[in-house]
Amino acid sequence: MATGGAATQVSPLRRALPALTWVPRLGRASLRADAVAGITLAAFMLPAGLGDASLANLPPQAGLYACLFSGLLFWLFCSSRQTAITVTSAISVLVGTTLGALAGADAARFGALAAGTALLVALLAFIAWLLRAGVVVSFVSETVLIGWKAGVALFIASTQLPKLFGVSSGHGNFVERASIFLAHLHETNALALTMGAAALAVLVLGKVFFANKPVALFVVIGGIAAASLMDAGAHGVKLLGSVPQGIPPIGLPALRWSDLAELLPLAMACFMIGAVETVAIGRMFALKSGLRLDPNQEFLGLAAANLGAGLGNGFAVSGGMSQSLVNESAGARTPLSGLIAALVIGIVVLFFSELLRNLPQPVLAAIVLAAVAGLFRLDELARLWRYDRREFAIAAAALAGVLAAGLLQGVLIGAAISLVLLLRRASQPHVAVLGRIPGTQLFGDVAPNPENERPPGVFVFRADAAILYFNCEYLRDRFVELLAAEAPDATLAIWSLSTTANVDLAGAEMLLHLSGELQRRGIALTLADARGPVRDSLRAAGLEAHFGPITPNQSIAALIDARRPAASGARRTSTDDR
Repeated sequence: MATGGAATQVSPLRRALPALTWVPRLGRASLRADAVAGITLAAFMLPAGLGDASLANLPPQAGLYACLFSGLLFWLFCSSRQTAITVTSAISVLVGTTLGALAGADAARFGALAAGTALLVALLAFIAWLLRAGVVVSFVSETVLIGWKAGVALFIASTQLPKLFGVSSGHGNFVERASIFLAHLHETNALALTMGAAALAVLVLGKVFFANKPVALFVVIGGIAAASLMDAGAHGVKLLGSVPQGIPPIGLPALRWSDLAELLPLAMACFMIGAVETVAIGRMFALKSGLRLDPNQEFLGLAAANLGAGLGNGFAVSGGMSQSLVNESAGARTPLSGLIAALVIGIVVLFFSELLRNLPQPVLAAIVLAAVAGLFRLDELARLWRYDRREFAIAAAALAGVLAAGLLQGVLIGAAISLVLLLRRASQPHVAVLGRIPGTQLFGDVAPNPENERPPGVFVFRADAAILYFNCEYLRDRFVELLAAEAPDATLAIWSLSTTANVDLAGAEMLLHLSGELQRRGIALTLADARGPVRDSLRAAGLEAHFGPITPNQSIAALIDARRPAASGARRTSTDDR
Protein backbone atom coordinates (compact mmCIF):
# COMPACT_ATOMS: atom_id res chain seq x y z
CA MET A 1 0.00 0.00 0.00
CA ALA A 2 1.15 3.56 -0.58
CA THR A 3 3.20 4.66 2.36
CA GLY A 4 4.58 7.79 3.94
CA GLY A 5 8.12 8.99 3.69
CA ALA A 6 9.53 7.27 6.79
CA ALA A 7 11.61 4.21 6.01
CA THR A 8 10.86 1.09 8.04
CA GLN A 9 12.18 -2.46 7.95
CA VAL A 10 9.62 -4.71 6.25
CA SER A 11 9.92 -8.47 5.87
CA PRO A 12 10.07 -9.84 2.28
CA LEU A 13 6.69 -11.54 2.74
CA ARG A 14 5.00 -8.35 3.95
CA ARG A 15 6.70 -6.40 1.17
CA ALA A 16 5.24 -8.79 -1.42
CA LEU A 17 1.86 -8.93 0.34
CA PRO A 18 1.07 -5.43 1.65
CA ALA A 19 -2.34 -6.70 2.82
CA LEU A 20 -0.59 -8.49 5.68
CA THR A 21 0.34 -5.06 7.03
CA TRP A 22 -2.92 -3.11 6.69
CA VAL A 23 -5.61 -5.82 7.18
CA PRO A 24 -4.88 -6.28 10.93
CA ARG A 25 -5.30 -2.52 11.39
CA LEU A 26 -8.78 -2.34 9.87
CA GLY A 27 -11.44 -0.82 12.10
CA ARG A 28 -15.20 -1.01 11.95
CA ALA A 29 -15.46 2.39 10.24
CA SER A 30 -13.02 1.34 7.51
CA LEU A 31 -14.87 -1.93 6.94
CA ARG A 32 -18.19 -0.10 6.61
CA ALA A 33 -16.72 2.46 4.18
CA ASP A 34 -15.06 -0.23 2.08
CA ALA A 35 -18.26 -2.30 1.96
CA VAL A 36 -20.28 0.65 0.63
CA ALA A 37 -17.55 1.50 -1.89
CA GLY A 38 -17.25 -2.14 -2.99
CA ILE A 39 -20.99 -2.48 -3.70
CA THR A 40 -20.98 0.81 -5.61
CA LEU A 41 -17.89 -0.27 -7.55
CA ALA A 42 -19.53 -3.58 -8.49
CA ALA A 43 -22.54 -1.69 -9.86
CA PHE A 44 -20.15 0.14 -12.21
CA MET A 45 -18.09 -2.90 -13.14
CA LEU A 46 -20.98 -5.19 -14.12
CA PRO A 47 -22.06 -3.16 -17.18
CA ALA A 48 -18.42 -2.44 -18.04
CA GLY A 49 -17.61 -6.16 -17.93
CA LEU A 50 -20.44 -6.96 -20.33
CA GLY A 51 -19.58 -4.10 -22.68
CA ASP A 52 -15.86 -4.75 -22.78
CA ALA A 53 -16.43 -8.45 -23.40
CA SER A 54 -18.31 -7.49 -26.57
CA LEU A 55 -15.38 -5.26 -27.57
CA ALA A 56 -13.06 -8.22 -27.09
CA ASN A 57 -15.37 -10.37 -29.29
CA LEU A 58 -15.89 -12.68 -26.32
CA PRO A 59 -19.11 -13.93 -24.69
CA PRO A 60 -20.45 -11.61 -21.96
CA GLN A 61 -19.51 -13.94 -19.13
CA ALA A 62 -15.82 -13.56 -20.03
CA GLY A 63 -15.93 -9.93 -18.87
CA LEU A 64 -17.62 -10.93 -15.62
CA TYR A 65 -15.09 -13.71 -15.01
CA ALA A 66 -12.19 -11.33 -15.67
CA CYS A 67 -13.52 -8.80 -13.12
CA LEU A 68 -14.32 -11.54 -10.61
CA PHE A 69 -11.05 -13.47 -10.55
CA SER A 70 -8.75 -10.48 -10.99
CA GLY A 71 -10.52 -8.68 -8.13
CA LEU A 72 -10.12 -11.68 -5.81
CA LEU A 73 -6.31 -11.40 -6.06
CA PHE A 74 -5.35 -7.80 -6.86
CA TRP A 75 -6.21 -6.38 -3.43
CA LEU A 76 -3.65 -8.65 -1.74
CA PHE A 77 -0.68 -7.33 -3.71
CA CYS A 78 -1.37 -3.75 -4.82
CA SER A 79 0.18 -0.75 -3.09
CA SER A 80 -2.52 1.77 -4.05
CA ARG A 81 -5.51 2.19 -1.76
CA GLN A 82 -8.17 3.06 -4.33
CA THR A 83 -7.04 1.57 -7.66
CA ALA A 84 -9.73 -0.73 -9.08
CA ILE A 85 -8.70 -3.62 -11.31
CA THR A 86 -11.06 -4.29 -14.18
CA VAL A 87 -11.44 -4.89 -17.89
CA THR A 88 -10.82 -1.73 -19.92
CA SER A 89 -12.04 -0.63 -23.32
CA ALA A 90 -8.54 -0.07 -24.71
CA ILE A 91 -7.21 -3.52 -23.85
CA SER A 92 -10.51 -5.21 -24.72
CA VAL A 93 -10.65 -3.87 -28.26
CA LEU A 94 -6.92 -4.61 -28.64
CA VAL A 95 -7.63 -8.25 -27.75
CA GLY A 96 -10.70 -8.42 -29.97
CA THR A 97 -9.05 -7.02 -33.09
CA THR A 98 -5.81 -8.99 -32.76
CA LEU A 99 -6.99 -12.51 -31.96
CA GLY A 100 -9.49 -12.88 -34.79
CA ALA A 101 -6.86 -13.88 -37.33
CA LEU A 102 -5.40 -16.49 -34.95
CA ALA A 103 -8.68 -18.05 -33.86
CA GLY A 104 -10.61 -17.94 -37.11
CA ALA A 105 -14.27 -18.76 -36.49
CA ASP A 106 -13.53 -21.03 -33.51
CA ALA A 107 -15.11 -19.31 -30.47
CA ALA A 108 -13.60 -21.78 -28.01
CA ARG A 109 -10.10 -21.20 -29.38
CA PHE A 110 -10.67 -17.44 -29.31
CA GLY A 111 -11.51 -17.66 -25.59
CA ALA A 112 -8.47 -19.83 -24.93
CA LEU A 113 -6.19 -17.38 -26.76
CA ALA A 114 -7.64 -14.47 -24.78
CA ALA A 115 -7.07 -16.30 -21.49
CA GLY A 116 -3.56 -17.25 -22.61
CA THR A 117 -2.82 -13.60 -23.39
CA ALA A 118 -3.82 -12.69 -19.82
CA LEU A 119 -1.45 -15.35 -18.47
CA LEU A 120 1.39 -13.98 -20.59
CA VAL A 121 0.63 -10.48 -19.31
CA ALA A 122 0.84 -11.91 -15.78
CA LEU A 123 4.24 -13.44 -16.59
CA LEU A 124 5.58 -10.19 -18.05
CA ALA A 125 4.33 -8.22 -15.05
CA PHE A 126 5.91 -10.73 -12.66
CA ILE A 127 9.26 -10.52 -14.47
CA ALA A 128 9.02 -6.71 -14.37
CA TRP A 129 8.42 -6.94 -10.61
CA LEU A 130 11.39 -9.27 -10.11
CA LEU A 131 13.63 -6.90 -12.10
CA ARG A 132 12.17 -3.85 -10.34
CA ALA A 133 11.59 -2.39 -13.78
CA GLY A 134 9.29 0.46 -12.77
CA VAL A 135 11.03 2.67 -15.29
CA VAL A 136 9.52 0.59 -18.12
CA VAL A 137 6.23 2.48 -17.83
CA SER A 138 8.03 5.65 -18.93
CA PHE A 139 8.73 4.28 -22.41
CA VAL A 140 5.12 4.71 -23.49
CA SER A 141 4.79 8.45 -23.15
CA GLU A 142 1.62 10.29 -22.19
CA THR A 143 1.75 11.94 -25.62
CA VAL A 144 1.56 8.54 -27.34
CA LEU A 145 -1.30 7.47 -25.07
CA ILE A 146 -3.29 10.63 -25.84
CA GLY A 147 -3.13 9.93 -29.58
CA TRP A 148 -3.58 6.18 -29.21
CA LYS A 149 -6.62 6.52 -26.95
CA ALA A 150 -8.18 9.01 -29.36
CA GLY A 151 -7.71 6.50 -32.15
CA VAL A 152 -9.13 3.74 -29.96
CA ALA A 153 -12.22 5.85 -29.22
CA LEU A 154 -12.87 6.39 -32.93
CA PHE A 155 -12.23 2.73 -33.72
CA ILE A 156 -14.58 1.57 -30.94
CA ALA A 157 -17.23 3.98 -32.22
CA SER A 158 -16.98 2.30 -35.62
CA THR A 159 -17.65 -1.09 -33.98
CA GLN A 160 -20.55 0.04 -31.76
CA LEU A 161 -22.54 2.40 -34.01
CA PRO A 162 -23.83 -0.50 -36.15
CA LYS A 163 -25.16 -2.15 -32.98
CA LEU A 164 -26.73 1.13 -31.88
CA PHE A 165 -28.52 1.50 -35.22
CA GLY A 166 -29.31 -2.20 -35.54
CA VAL A 167 -27.51 -2.61 -38.88
CA SER A 168 -24.87 -4.97 -40.25
CA SER A 169 -21.32 -4.46 -39.06
CA GLY A 170 -18.11 -5.14 -40.92
CA HIS A 171 -14.50 -6.03 -40.25
CA GLY A 172 -11.17 -4.42 -40.91
CA ASN A 173 -9.76 -1.04 -39.98
CA PHE A 174 -11.64 2.12 -39.05
CA VAL A 175 -12.16 3.28 -42.65
CA GLU A 176 -13.49 -0.12 -43.77
CA ARG A 177 -15.88 -0.40 -40.81
CA ALA A 178 -17.11 3.18 -41.22
CA SER A 179 -17.72 2.62 -44.94
CA ILE A 180 -19.78 -0.52 -44.30
CA PHE A 181 -21.79 1.26 -41.60
CA LEU A 182 -22.63 4.16 -43.89
CA ALA A 183 -23.52 1.79 -46.72
CA HIS A 184 -26.09 -0.02 -44.50
CA LEU A 185 -27.40 3.06 -42.71
CA HIS A 186 -30.68 2.87 -44.66
CA GLU A 187 -31.37 -0.48 -42.95
CA THR A 188 -31.60 1.17 -39.49
CA ASN A 189 -33.93 -0.62 -37.06
CA ALA A 190 -36.09 2.17 -35.59
CA LEU A 191 -36.77 0.36 -32.28
CA ALA A 192 -33.08 -0.51 -31.82
CA LEU A 193 -32.03 3.09 -32.47
CA THR A 194 -34.72 4.42 -30.14
CA MET A 195 -33.63 2.14 -27.31
CA GLY A 196 -29.94 2.84 -27.88
CA ALA A 197 -30.38 6.61 -28.20
CA ALA A 198 -32.52 6.72 -25.05
CA ALA A 199 -29.91 4.76 -23.13
CA LEU A 200 -27.14 7.02 -24.44
CA ALA A 201 -29.09 10.14 -23.46
CA VAL A 202 -29.63 8.82 -19.93
CA LEU A 203 -25.94 7.98 -19.59
CA VAL A 204 -24.84 11.41 -20.79
CA LEU A 205 -27.27 13.19 -18.49
CA GLY A 206 -26.22 10.90 -15.66
CA LYS A 207 -22.59 11.98 -16.08
CA VAL A 208 -23.69 15.60 -15.79
CA PHE A 209 -26.22 15.39 -12.96
CA PHE A 210 -25.31 12.14 -11.15
CA ALA A 211 -21.53 11.97 -11.41
CA ASN A 212 -19.97 8.86 -9.82
CA LYS A 213 -23.36 7.19 -9.43
CA PRO A 214 -24.06 3.76 -11.01
CA VAL A 215 -26.28 5.15 -13.77
CA ALA A 216 -25.13 2.42 -16.18
CA LEU A 217 -26.54 -0.27 -13.88
CA PHE A 218 -29.96 1.38 -13.94
CA VAL A 219 -29.70 1.66 -17.74
CA VAL A 220 -29.03 -2.09 -17.90
CA ILE A 221 -32.01 -2.86 -15.66
CA GLY A 222 -34.23 -0.45 -17.61
CA GLY A 223 -33.10 -1.88 -20.93
CA ILE A 224 -33.85 -5.44 -19.85
CA ALA A 225 -37.28 -4.41 -18.56
CA ALA A 226 -38.15 -2.48 -21.72
CA ALA A 227 -37.00 -5.29 -24.04
CA SER A 228 -39.03 -7.85 -22.08
CA LEU A 229 -42.20 -5.73 -22.09
CA MET A 230 -41.99 -4.85 -25.80
CA ASP A 231 -40.72 -8.27 -26.92
CA ALA A 232 -37.90 -6.38 -28.67
CA GLY A 233 -36.32 -9.56 -29.98
CA ALA A 234 -39.37 -10.23 -32.13
CA HIS A 235 -38.98 -6.78 -33.68
CA GLY A 236 -35.43 -7.41 -34.88
CA VAL A 237 -33.54 -5.99 -31.90
CA LYS A 238 -30.56 -8.16 -31.04
CA LEU A 239 -30.39 -9.23 -27.39
CA LEU A 240 -27.40 -10.27 -25.28
CA GLY A 241 -28.56 -13.88 -25.09
CA SER A 242 -27.89 -16.57 -22.53
CA VAL A 243 -25.19 -15.94 -19.94
CA PRO A 244 -24.04 -19.17 -18.23
CA GLN A 245 -24.76 -19.33 -14.52
CA GLY A 246 -22.09 -20.52 -12.10
CA ILE A 247 -18.31 -20.47 -11.75
CA PRO A 248 -16.35 -21.70 -14.79
CA PRO A 249 -13.72 -24.45 -14.47
CA ILE A 250 -10.42 -23.02 -13.24
CA GLY A 251 -7.28 -24.00 -15.12
CA LEU A 252 -4.89 -23.40 -17.97
CA PRO A 253 -6.44 -22.67 -21.38
CA ALA A 254 -6.09 -25.25 -24.14
CA LEU A 255 -3.16 -23.77 -26.06
CA ARG A 256 -0.20 -25.09 -28.02
CA TRP A 257 3.36 -23.99 -27.26
CA SER A 258 3.51 -22.39 -30.70
CA ASP A 259 0.59 -20.13 -29.72
CA LEU A 260 2.67 -18.42 -27.06
CA ALA A 261 5.08 -16.91 -29.57
CA GLU A 262 2.16 -15.56 -31.62
CA LEU A 263 0.49 -14.11 -28.51
CA LEU A 264 3.63 -12.46 -27.15
CA PRO A 265 3.41 -9.15 -29.13
CA LEU A 266 -0.22 -8.72 -28.04
CA ALA A 267 0.67 -9.57 -24.44
CA MET A 268 3.52 -7.05 -24.45
CA ALA A 269 1.21 -4.32 -25.75
CA CYS A 270 -1.45 -5.18 -23.15
CA PHE A 271 1.18 -5.20 -20.40
CA MET A 272 2.62 -1.84 -21.41
CA ILE A 273 -0.81 -0.20 -21.58
CA GLY A 274 -1.97 -1.87 -18.37
CA ALA A 275 1.22 -0.96 -16.52
CA VAL A 276 1.09 2.68 -17.61
CA GLU A 277 -2.59 3.01 -16.69
CA THR A 278 -2.31 1.20 -13.35
CA VAL A 279 0.76 3.09 -12.17
CA ALA A 280 -0.66 6.42 -13.36
CA ILE A 281 -3.87 5.83 -11.39
CA GLY A 282 -1.93 4.81 -8.28
CA ARG A 283 0.31 7.89 -8.51
CA MET A 284 -2.71 10.15 -8.86
CA PHE A 285 -4.23 8.84 -5.62
CA ALA A 286 -0.85 8.83 -3.84
CA LEU A 287 -0.34 12.50 -4.68
CA LYS A 288 -3.81 13.35 -3.40
CA SER A 289 -3.17 11.67 -0.06
CA GLY A 290 0.48 12.67 0.33
CA LEU A 291 1.65 9.05 0.28
CA ARG A 292 4.27 7.25 -1.81
CA LEU A 293 3.42 4.68 -4.46
CA ASP A 294 5.71 1.77 -5.25
CA PRO A 295 5.33 1.20 -9.03
CA ASN A 296 7.08 -2.15 -8.82
CA GLN A 297 4.51 -3.38 -6.31
CA GLU A 298 1.76 -2.48 -8.78
CA PHE A 299 3.46 -4.84 -11.25
CA LEU A 300 3.01 -7.68 -8.76
CA GLY A 301 -0.64 -6.75 -8.30
CA LEU A 302 -1.08 -6.64 -12.07
CA ALA A 303 0.58 -10.07 -12.37
CA ALA A 304 -1.73 -11.60 -9.76
CA ALA A 305 -4.83 -10.02 -11.31
CA ASN A 306 -4.05 -11.28 -14.82
CA LEU A 307 -3.14 -14.70 -13.47
CA GLY A 308 -6.60 -14.93 -11.92
CA ALA A 309 -8.28 -13.62 -15.09
CA GLY A 310 -6.38 -16.07 -17.29
CA LEU A 311 -7.04 -19.12 -15.13
CA GLY A 312 -10.69 -18.12 -14.76
CA ASN A 313 -11.58 -17.95 -18.48
CA GLY A 314 -11.37 -14.16 -18.61
CA PHE A 315 -9.02 -11.84 -20.49
CA ALA A 316 -6.38 -9.22 -19.74
CA VAL A 317 -7.17 -6.58 -17.11
CA SER A 318 -5.59 -3.41 -15.73
CA GLY A 319 -6.39 -0.51 -13.47
CA GLY A 320 -9.50 1.34 -14.68
CA MET A 321 -9.51 5.12 -14.32
CA SER A 322 -13.28 5.69 -14.16
CA GLN A 323 -13.84 2.70 -11.87
CA SER A 324 -11.02 3.84 -9.58
CA LEU A 325 -12.48 7.34 -9.36
CA VAL A 326 -15.86 5.83 -8.48
CA ASN A 327 -14.19 3.67 -5.85
CA GLU A 328 -12.52 6.69 -4.27
CA SER A 329 -15.59 8.92 -4.38
CA ALA A 330 -17.69 6.15 -2.81
CA GLY A 331 -15.42 6.29 0.25
CA ALA A 332 -12.97 3.41 -0.22
CA ARG A 333 -10.22 3.50 2.39
CA THR A 334 -8.32 0.32 1.54
CA PRO A 335 -8.04 -2.18 -1.35
CA LEU A 336 -10.63 -4.30 0.49
CA SER A 337 -13.32 -2.49 -1.52
CA GLY A 338 -11.99 -4.25 -4.63
CA LEU A 339 -12.41 -7.65 -2.98
CA ILE A 340 -15.98 -6.78 -1.95
CA ALA A 341 -16.77 -5.68 -5.51
CA ALA A 342 -15.43 -9.01 -6.82
CA LEU A 343 -17.57 -10.93 -4.33
CA VAL A 344 -20.69 -9.03 -5.43
CA ILE A 345 -19.90 -9.90 -9.06
CA GLY A 346 -19.40 -13.49 -7.95
CA ILE A 347 -22.91 -13.54 -6.46
CA VAL A 348 -24.32 -12.26 -9.76
CA VAL A 349 -22.39 -14.93 -11.70
CA LEU A 350 -23.60 -17.67 -9.35
CA PHE A 351 -27.26 -16.78 -9.04
CA PHE A 352 -28.45 -13.96 -11.31
CA SER A 353 -26.59 -14.09 -14.63
CA GLU A 354 -29.60 -15.55 -16.47
CA LEU A 355 -31.45 -12.26 -15.83
CA LEU A 356 -29.10 -10.59 -18.34
CA ARG A 357 -30.51 -12.60 -21.29
CA ASN A 358 -32.83 -9.83 -22.52
CA LEU A 359 -30.33 -6.96 -22.39
CA PRO A 360 -30.60 -5.23 -25.80
CA GLN A 361 -27.38 -4.95 -27.79
CA PRO A 362 -28.12 -1.27 -28.65
CA VAL A 363 -28.26 -0.48 -24.92
CA LEU A 364 -24.96 -2.29 -24.42
CA ALA A 365 -23.49 -0.33 -27.34
CA ALA A 366 -24.66 2.91 -25.71
CA ILE A 367 -22.89 1.92 -22.47
CA VAL A 368 -19.67 1.27 -24.38
CA LEU A 369 -19.89 4.53 -26.36
CA ALA A 370 -20.50 6.56 -23.19
CA ALA A 371 -17.56 4.86 -21.50
CA VAL A 372 -15.06 5.40 -24.32
CA ALA A 373 -16.06 9.01 -25.01
CA GLY A 374 -13.56 10.02 -22.33
CA LEU A 375 -10.76 8.42 -24.34
CA PHE A 376 -11.05 11.07 -27.06
CA ARG A 377 -9.63 14.15 -25.38
CA LEU A 378 -9.85 16.97 -27.90
CA ASP A 379 -8.66 19.42 -25.24
CA GLU A 380 -5.48 17.35 -24.72
CA LEU A 381 -4.79 17.26 -28.45
CA ALA A 382 -5.30 21.03 -28.62
CA ARG A 383 -2.95 21.51 -25.68
CA LEU A 384 -0.27 19.45 -27.45
CA TRP A 385 -0.74 21.59 -30.58
CA ARG A 386 -0.20 24.76 -28.57
CA TYR A 387 2.67 23.37 -26.51
CA ASP A 388 4.86 21.62 -29.08
CA ARG A 389 3.99 20.69 -32.66
CA ARG A 390 6.44 17.78 -32.48
CA GLU A 391 4.55 16.33 -29.50
CA PHE A 392 1.31 16.78 -31.41
CA ALA A 393 2.84 14.97 -34.39
CA ILE A 394 3.64 11.98 -32.15
CA ALA A 395 0.03 11.84 -30.91
CA ALA A 396 -1.29 12.25 -34.45
CA ALA A 397 0.96 9.44 -35.70
CA ALA A 398 -0.30 7.10 -32.95
CA LEU A 399 -3.91 8.07 -33.79
CA ALA A 400 -3.38 7.54 -37.51
CA GLY A 401 -1.60 4.26 -36.84
CA VAL A 402 -4.63 2.95 -34.95
CA LEU A 403 -7.10 4.00 -37.65
CA ALA A 404 -5.04 2.85 -40.63
CA ALA A 405 -3.12 -0.18 -39.37
CA GLY A 406 -4.92 -1.41 -36.25
CA LEU A 407 -4.69 -1.05 -32.49
CA LEU A 408 -1.64 -3.21 -31.91
CA GLN A 409 0.23 -1.53 -34.74
CA GLY A 410 -0.83 1.86 -33.39
CA VAL A 411 0.76 1.08 -30.03
CA LEU A 412 3.96 -0.05 -31.70
CA ILE A 413 4.08 2.96 -34.04
CA GLY A 414 3.56 5.41 -31.18
CA ALA A 415 6.08 3.71 -28.91
CA ALA A 416 8.65 3.51 -31.73
CA ILE A 417 8.26 7.21 -32.53
CA SER A 418 8.64 8.07 -28.85
CA LEU A 419 11.83 6.05 -28.56
CA VAL A 420 13.25 7.53 -31.76
CA LEU A 421 12.59 11.06 -30.53
CA LEU A 422 13.97 10.18 -27.10
CA LEU A 423 17.18 8.92 -28.69
CA ARG A 424 17.30 11.94 -30.98
CA ARG A 425 17.02 14.31 -28.05
CA ALA A 426 19.63 12.38 -26.11
CA SER A 427 21.98 12.27 -29.11
CA GLN A 428 21.55 15.98 -29.90
CA PRO A 429 21.40 17.70 -26.50
CA HIS A 430 21.25 21.41 -25.86
CA VAL A 431 24.58 23.25 -25.85
CA ALA A 432 25.44 26.79 -24.82
CA VAL A 433 28.16 29.40 -25.22
CA LEU A 434 28.77 31.00 -21.82
CA GLY A 435 29.65 34.51 -20.70
CA ARG A 436 30.33 36.10 -17.32
CA ILE A 437 27.20 37.33 -15.57
CA PRO A 438 27.85 41.04 -14.87
CA GLY A 439 29.11 41.76 -11.37
CA THR A 440 29.70 38.09 -10.53
CA GLN A 441 32.16 35.27 -11.02
CA LEU A 442 29.38 33.11 -12.48
CA PHE A 443 28.91 32.19 -16.14
CA GLY A 444 25.61 31.76 -18.00
CA ASP A 445 24.21 31.13 -21.48
CA VAL A 446 24.69 34.19 -23.70
CA ALA A 447 21.87 33.29 -26.13
CA PRO A 448 18.98 34.29 -23.83
CA ASN A 449 21.16 36.74 -21.88
CA PRO A 450 23.24 38.80 -24.34
CA GLU A 451 24.37 41.07 -21.48
CA ASN A 452 26.63 38.26 -20.24
CA GLU A 453 30.24 39.27 -20.93
CA ARG A 454 32.43 37.10 -23.16
CA PRO A 455 36.08 37.25 -21.99
CA PRO A 456 38.36 38.34 -24.87
CA GLY A 457 40.31 35.50 -26.43
CA VAL A 458 38.30 32.89 -24.47
CA PHE A 459 35.58 30.51 -25.69
CA VAL A 460 33.45 28.88 -22.99
CA PHE A 461 31.22 25.94 -24.00
CA ARG A 462 28.74 23.83 -22.03
CA ALA A 463 26.81 20.67 -23.00
CA ASP A 464 23.64 20.14 -20.98
CA ALA A 465 23.85 16.35 -21.03
CA ALA A 466 26.04 13.37 -20.31
CA ILE A 467 28.83 12.87 -22.85
CA LEU A 468 28.30 9.35 -24.17
CA TYR A 469 29.18 7.23 -27.17
CA PHE A 470 26.04 8.17 -29.14
CA ASN A 471 26.27 11.95 -28.70
CA CYS A 472 29.98 12.71 -28.31
CA GLU A 473 30.57 13.30 -32.03
CA TYR A 474 27.57 15.62 -32.22
CA LEU A 475 28.89 17.60 -29.22
CA ARG A 476 32.37 17.77 -30.75
CA ASP A 477 30.93 19.10 -34.03
CA ARG A 478 28.80 21.71 -32.23
CA PHE A 479 31.84 22.80 -30.20
CA VAL A 480 33.88 23.36 -33.36
CA GLU A 481 31.01 25.13 -35.16
CA LEU A 482 30.32 27.51 -32.27
CA LEU A 483 34.03 28.17 -31.72
CA ALA A 484 34.40 29.24 -35.35
CA ALA A 485 31.24 31.35 -35.27
CA GLU A 486 31.47 32.93 -31.82
CA ALA A 487 35.20 33.21 -31.00
CA PRO A 488 37.41 32.70 -34.08
CA ASP A 489 40.34 34.52 -32.41
CA ALA A 490 40.20 32.52 -29.16
CA THR A 491 43.44 31.13 -27.73
CA LEU A 492 41.76 29.42 -24.76
CA ALA A 493 38.72 27.13 -24.93
CA ILE A 494 36.99 25.96 -21.76
CA TRP A 495 34.56 23.04 -21.73
CA SER A 496 32.27 23.42 -18.70
CA LEU A 497 31.11 20.10 -17.23
CA SER A 498 28.79 21.72 -14.68
CA THR A 499 25.66 20.14 -16.20
CA THR A 500 27.30 16.88 -17.26
CA ALA A 501 26.40 13.93 -15.03
CA ASN A 502 28.48 11.28 -16.77
CA VAL A 503 31.30 10.85 -19.29
CA ASP A 504 31.91 7.39 -20.77
CA LEU A 505 35.14 6.20 -22.39
CA ALA A 506 34.07 7.33 -25.88
CA GLY A 507 33.30 10.79 -24.48
CA ALA A 508 36.68 10.96 -22.74
CA GLU A 509 38.45 9.92 -25.95
CA MET A 510 36.56 12.62 -27.85
CA LEU A 511 37.74 15.31 -25.39
CA LEU A 512 41.31 14.06 -25.74
CA HIS A 513 41.22 14.11 -29.55
CA LEU A 514 39.54 17.53 -29.58
CA SER A 515 42.29 18.90 -27.34
CA GLY A 516 44.96 17.64 -29.74
CA GLU A 517 43.15 19.14 -32.72
CA LEU A 518 42.83 22.54 -31.02
CA GLN A 519 46.42 22.49 -29.83
CA ARG A 520 47.60 22.21 -33.44
CA ARG A 521 45.60 25.38 -34.13
CA GLY A 522 47.19 27.22 -31.19
CA ILE A 523 44.18 26.91 -28.90
CA ALA A 524 44.45 25.43 -25.42
CA LEU A 525 41.50 23.33 -24.23
CA THR A 526 40.82 22.91 -20.52
CA LEU A 527 37.99 21.42 -18.46
CA ALA A 528 36.01 23.20 -15.74
CA ASP A 529 33.41 22.38 -13.07
CA ALA A 530 33.78 18.59 -13.23
CA ARG A 531 31.64 16.92 -10.53
CA GLY A 532 32.81 13.98 -8.42
CA PRO A 533 31.72 11.00 -10.58
CA VAL A 534 32.79 12.82 -13.75
CA ARG A 535 36.21 13.61 -12.26
CA ASP A 536 36.62 9.94 -11.36
CA SER A 537 35.72 8.87 -14.89
CA LEU A 538 38.13 11.34 -16.50
CA ARG A 539 40.95 10.32 -14.20
CA ALA A 540 40.29 6.63 -14.89
CA ALA A 541 40.42 7.37 -18.63
CA GLY A 542 43.87 8.91 -18.20
CA LEU A 543 42.95 12.49 -19.10
CA GLU A 544 44.98 14.02 -16.27
CA ALA A 545 48.16 13.10 -18.17
CA HIS A 546 47.06 15.53 -20.88
CA PHE A 547 44.88 18.14 -19.13
CA GLY A 548 46.71 18.19 -15.81
CA PRO A 549 45.10 17.61 -12.39
CA ILE A 550 41.30 17.61 -12.56
CA THR A 551 40.46 19.17 -9.21
CA PRO A 552 37.13 20.07 -7.55
CA ASN A 553 37.72 23.84 -7.70
CA GLN A 554 38.45 24.31 -11.37
CA SER A 555 35.78 26.95 -12.02
CA ILE A 556 35.60 28.88 -15.28
CA ALA A 557 36.51 32.18 -13.59
CA ALA A 558 39.49 30.63 -11.79
CA LEU A 559 40.84 29.13 -15.02
CA ILE A 560 40.55 32.48 -16.84
CA ASP A 561 42.16 34.41 -13.96
CA ALA A 562 45.01 31.90 -13.71
CA ARG A 563 45.75 32.36 -17.43
CA ARG A 564 46.05 36.15 -17.37
CA PRO A 565 49.47 36.46 -15.62
CA ALA A 566 50.93 33.88 -17.98
CA ALA A 567 49.52 35.72 -20.98
CA SER A 568 50.84 39.07 -19.69
CA GLY A 569 54.32 37.58 -19.12
CA ALA A 570 54.32 36.18 -22.63
CA ARG A 571 53.49 39.62 -24.06
CA ARG A 572 56.32 41.32 -22.03
CA THR A 573 58.88 38.74 -23.25
CA SER A 574 57.79 39.32 -26.80
CA THR A 575 58.25 43.12 -26.38
CA ASP A 576 61.74 42.77 -24.81
CA ASP A 577 62.88 40.57 -27.69
CA ARG A 578 61.93 43.30 -30.13
